Amino acid sequence: MPTDEPLTAGVDIGGTKVLAGTVDVDGQVHDLARLLTPHRSKEPRVVLDTIVEAVEVLRERSTIAAVGVGAAGFVDAAGERVLFAPHLSWRNEPLRERLEDRLGLPVHLDNDANATAWAELCFGAARGRRHVLCLTLGTGIGGALVIDGGVFRGAHGMAGEFGHLQVVPDGRRCECGNRGCWEQYSSGNALVREARELLEAESPVAVRLRELVEGDPRRLTGPVVTQAAQEGDRAAQEILRGVGAWLGTGVAGLVAAFDPELVVVGGGVSAAGDLLLGPAREALSRTLTGRGYRPEPPVVAAELGASAGMVGAASLVRGRLVPPGSDPPL
Repeated sequence: MPTDEPLTAGVDIGGTKVLAGTVDVDGQVHDLARLLTPHRSKEPRVVLDTIVEAVEVLRERSTIAAVGVGAAGFVDAAGERVLFAPHLSWRNEPLRERLEDRLGLPVHLDNDANATAWAELCFGAARGRRHVLCLTLGTGIGGALVIDGGVFRGAHGMAGEFGHLQVVPDGRRCECGNRGCWEQYSSGNALVREARELLEAESPVAVRLRELVEGDPRRLTGPVVTQAAQEGDRAAQEILRGVGAWLGTGVAGLVAAFDPELVVVGGGVSAAGDLLLGPAREALSRTLTGRGYRPEPPVVAAELGASAGMVGAASLVRGRLVPPGSDPPL
């Protein structure tokens, strides 16, 4: 049903793609623009240019009142700067100010997992819930907590960086600089790394994966592995089971810490559905402290899928708009 409410734009910035869209007050997406995220070796300005380009594509087709940005990184409590982004080139980047200068529109900046959690709370799998753990599996692992019906951001705005909890002492080197981080074992990067290692070892079990990329391991992506698994390829399914098991093991620790009533898993890797979430549920049940004597939260896929971060960012900035003639919010 048409609405008189203005459209806002949401921009979800991940390690591999920038997804932008216009969104109405009901969370319905009207238009989309998708661009590749520049490699983290590029100057921060290049990533900024990519965001502006995506929004300008949308502005050619719609009038936009404001822009919400969900960034894969540590966003300060004021929502002004990306202090650190493991998979991008931002270091203490004043992203909100620079985007407002370039776009001439109000901008709201938040962490991408917080935006995803907000979208699922308002429009998706977490509707009506008050205590939710939300995880996004993409290039890495993003996380957010819903406590008493609101997104918990911590003292400095950086709560929820669960992907960088150490799960293997002296384990694989992470892009954040530490070793053994959870996202090195359960993420899109982990999925692709495992599949490439099979191909590079010329494993006889990787026949279908080799066919899909015409023998070139560099062409392997998370969606390719998921496609093979959904087609019944045992090697791809085995890789997803491993990533899912690591997911469930990490979730067990977070459930012990925060006791959520629901766990929502989004991000690009969640497109694998129960091929990923089934092993995660099994690992959660197997490793949760007090298992059998405490409620175990359901682990479900984000209803909004890959659009959740973008929809959440657009919804968050809508809440910051001030109607003409009214007093600004406190």
